[in-house]
Amino acid sequence: MSEDTAVAEVSAETKEMGDKIAQLTLKQAKELSDYLKDEHGIEPASGGGAVMMAAPTDGPAAEAEKTEFDVVLTGFGDKKLNVVKVVKNLTGASLMDAKKMVESCPATLKEAVSKEDAEKVKAEVEEAGGSVELK
Repeated sequence: MSEDTAVAEVSAETKEMGDKIAQLTLKQAKELSDYLKDEHGIEPASGGGAVMMAAPTDGPAAEAEKTEFDVVLTGFGDKKLNVVKVVKNLTGASLMDAKKMVESCPATLKEAVSKEDAEKVKAEVEEAGGSVELK
C-alpha cells in the first residue's frame, strides 16, 4: 500500500478535523493538548510538540488569526493632561510615571490583551485626545 493510497482513504470528516488542527495558533494547540491530557488522559508522543510548532507564525494567515494585541500610545495631541489621566487610570501607574510614559511616546500601555480590551483602551485614549496603535 503506497502513501498516496493511504491518504485517499481518509474520510472527509478526518481531513476537516486535521485541517482545523493544522490551523491552530500555538496558544490554541497548547489548550487542546492540555484538554486532551486532563479530560481524556491522552498525551502526545515524544516529539508531538513539533506539530504545534509547525503552525504559521507570520504572513497574512497569522495576522488574520491574531488574538492578542499591544496597545501603543503614539501621541497625545494638545490635551496632554487628559491623556496622562487616562494613562494613569489604565495602567495603574503613579501620576508622575503616567506623565513620563505619555511624554516618551511611543509607549506600550497594555501588552497581549484581547482585541475587545485593546479597542476599549484605544477608544478611551482617543476620547482624551491621544492617538493609539494596536500591534
